[in-house]
Amino acid sequence: MNKKVIWGAAFIVTAAVLIVCGRVDTSKTPRTIAVNGECLTTAPKDRTAITLRVTTLDKSAAVSMKRASAKMAEITAYLKTQDVKMQTTQFDSYEKTEWDRAAQKSVVLGIETNIAVEVSADSIDTIEKILSQFAGQQNVYSENLRMFTSSEAMKPVLEECLGRAVENARGRANALAAGDGRRAGKMLAVEYGASTASVTRPTANFLRSAKMAVAEDAVAYSGGGIVSQDTQITVNVSAVFEIK
Repeated sequence: MNKKVIWGAAFIVTAAVLIVCGRVDTSKTPRTIAVNGECLTTAPKDRTAITLRVTTLDKSAAVSMKRASAKMAEITAYLKTQDVKMQTTQFDSYEKTEWDRAAQKSVVLGIETNIAVEVSADSIDTIEKILSQFAGQQNVYSENLRMFTSSEAMKPVLEECLGRAVENARGRANALAAGDGRRAGKMLAVEYGASTASVTRPTANFLRSAKMAVAEDAVAYSGGGIVSQDTQITVNVSAVFEIK
């Protein structure tokens, strides 16, 4: 009988030790601090782009689409001989109408087909050449002349800015922790977001040179300085640091 009491008491002591150990482990959870960090920078615009659009109108849907496709085939055949990148951005065909004021009703004009291709190049001279090639041709329109930063040029700038945003967050964490006589330790978690800002001026069928149009955009944007027309990049991070 006494042996049973002794074994029961030993089990209770063991359970108590396990409970105490569990409490000690939970107390080791690190103290943390969550802060935001940001980076603002710019990236140079290294490419120029233009959109070429073919628009045809005919009573017959088949004729309208055939004429538009044939003209775009002519354009893309020429573009393949140039050092450019291109991609189709529009292809639609629909019934076009207009309001007849005299008859007070909507009148069907025919079937309008639109096919557009975006063309970009490293050189403004190449875009100038393309504009000259198709200037004045029937059913061909040029629009959205612009300069932009390519993904190849954007990537290293964005990655560097991301590192600076994390450093900014760590600096804030250290400043806050210093009030308690501590400092920020290793980063436990981080989330980030990035955005770019650029100015694009919509334009309709250019009757002047591409160089002149781009230069005018630069002046309108920066008050006369082309440098400030670089793409603006903003990176924001939310980071969690361990406090030591």
